[in-house]
Amino acid sequence: MPDIDHLLPTVDKSQFTTEGYQKRCEKPWGYELYLIAGNGPYMSKIMHINEGCRQSMQVHDGKIETYTILRGRAGLISENNQGELVQIELMPGTGYTTQLGQKHRLISITDCDIFETSTPETGTTWRLEDDYARGNETEQVRSEPHRGWHT
Repeated sequence: MPDIDHLLPTVDKSQFTTEGYQKRCEKPWGYELYLIAGNGPYMSKIMHINEGCRQSMQVHDGKIETYTILRGRAGLISENNQGELVQIELMPGTGYTTQLGQKHRLISITDCDIFETSTPETGTTWRLEDDYARGNETEQVRSEPHRGWHT
């Protein structure tokens, strides 16, 4: 194998790891499996939504998200460029992105697993409607066990 260390002199190898990571966060609609530790340049998680449940209708002021369905069936209610809410069913192998300020809500049709990759979880998640009476999710709430939701 060629020696390339001299080509990458600013690489901080103290950050290298071969350890896996997973953190489970219970939610009233199911759970999330966080796949990345810390607050890196991106975030990845698997969201399990129980059949008949839905996430909050929400808006992010500091986070862009992209989803794809891994297992089961789910829908996305999302604001289009005319300000109207439309509902679609997520199709396997297809990515669906929500932008800053775009209203959106994931809903389950069956038990389902959805992979999400996003920018870091920063700013506030503004909950416009929530079946579980949760408040907005701020940086402080994110640091609390279960992110402000009490099981």
